[in-house]
Amino acid sequence: MLVALLLQIGVNYANDYSDGIRGTDSDRKGPARLTASGLARPIEVKRAAFISFSLAMVCGLAIVILTGQWWLIGIGAACVVAAWFYTGGKQPYGYHGLGELAVFLFFGIIATVGTNYIQTLVFDPLAVLLGGTFGLYASAVLMVNNIRDLESDAKAGKRTLAVMVGPKVSRAIFLLLIWIPVGVNFLLIFIYPATILGMLNLLLLLPITLIILESRNTGELITALKLTSLAGLGFGALVGLGVYLVNFF
Repeated sequence: MLVALLLQIGVNYANDYSDGIRGTDSDRKGPARLTASGLARPIEVKRAAFISFSLAMVCGLAIVILTGQWWLIGIGAACVVAAWFYTGGKQPYGYHGLGELAVFLFFGIIATVGTNYIQTLVFDPLAVLLGGTFGLYASAVLMVNNIRDLESDAKAGKRTLAVMVGPKVSRAIFLLLIWIPVGVNFLLIFIYPATILGMLNLLLLLPITLIILESRNTGELITALKLTSLAGLGFGALVGLGVYLVNFF
């Protein structure tokens, strides 16, 4: 949990720093960021990012020592490199439409399968399936964020996937990202009946869908972003609880 949390904090600081010094956030419509707003000096934000990454690596090293799986050091290093070069470096991949793919892999597959593996030392197909499904929610959070910032990103030369495909296609992709997990959840019910709990997520997905289809201003998209984050959390908690109930009762 600490590794995931510290990496998340680190990548947020790293993005704040890199986007800020590039001027990408100069016309930002969302919440103010430290570097662009002048609330903190760029060097301080960069230092905070690397402190967070360092603490994540210390926690990761503890996991490696406890499990004896030394090859996991390579996975940890890949996570840090991916976090920094999302918006950092001369050719950040987040500026070339690859952000959603990276989030799917690192926030979904690697985070979920890795968490399961260090506790069981087994690659569980269910962890891969649910990790990928959760990765779709994580990608959806980034997508709606980029839809909100589409105009300012385009002006700043940040070619996110939303900028590359345009508002209509990006909204369609977003809807696919949040509704495919519902289909996966439906199929899981036949194997793990208690995962029907995950269908409670429809209480969030329906208003999110309406907002994406009808939204005309930034405030509505920020609401959709928040609800999508909650939907991802709800999927993980409810479907995870369902699997737990089937396996242990």
